[in-house]
Amino acid sequence: MTLRVKTLWLAIGGLIAGLCSLTVAEQPTSPEATTLTSIVEAMQKAQSGGHPSNPYVLIREYQLASANRPGSSSDVVAEVAFMPPSSKNYRIQTSAGNNRGEQIVRRLLEHEVQATSDGANSKTALSPDNYSFSYVGEATVDGQACYVLGLKPTRKDDELISGQAWVDKSSFLVHRIEGDLVKSPSWWLKKVHVTLKFSDMSGNWLQTNMEAIADVRIVGRHTLSSKVLDYRVPDTVASTHPVPRLSAHPAKLRAR
Repeated sequence: MTLRVKTLWLAIGGLIAGLCSLTVAEQPTSPEATTLTSIVEAMQKAQSGGHPSNPYVLIREYQLASANRPGSSSDVVAEVAFMPPSSKNYRIQTSAGNNRGEQIVRRLLEHEVQATSDGANSKTALSPDNYSFSYVGEATVDGQACYVLGLKPTRKDDELISGQAWVDKSSFLVHRIEGDLVKSPSWWLKKVHVTLKFSDMSGNWLQTNMEAIADVRIVGRHTLSSKVLDYRVPDTVASTHPVPRLSAHPAKLRAR
């Protein structure tokens, strides 16, 4: 992987971390959303819960691959731990393949840790300040009925996505976001397509999957993806203690 490709993923790290901060404590609501305005208002209310309220530890796998250079692929497994209200840390469990993959994952996780600590996601929130919304229709995501909203950024910003959001019709939490960065973070990028998926995990509404596909000038397409392999909520966690960590081996987690 060239230096410019490495720089690419570091550039979009802020975007991924910012969108990760959409995670909220699940707060089901049931307003009668019959207009676009009421859907957007209910979605904002659902997002306003802030950080997840329960501590958790999860195992996340990252894969980095090049369409033109199979030998440059990487597979990294990281442990991420969260302690309310705004403390998060991580540890790399395993790393295989090109070592630049681990460097990129570390930078992405550092962005995520910082975003959690700052407690601010106003720049990337699904709000009228950042997006103009349109009603596209309805669809089902993982068995849940959703409203589909079109997302048109209100400004050219490399942390905003032009695309769609799938909003749960019952809780008004976001199940899925998909689209293209409205502004490239680097001249080397012709296009970056991002897909984020969210779901409930023991009362915390968290990102469970991510995929970013980048068309890079000269060197071709690269894909960075992540998924949650395991998730646990500690029985008791004292706020004065370090954030808890898992000890299970990644191979055992994959076998579940």
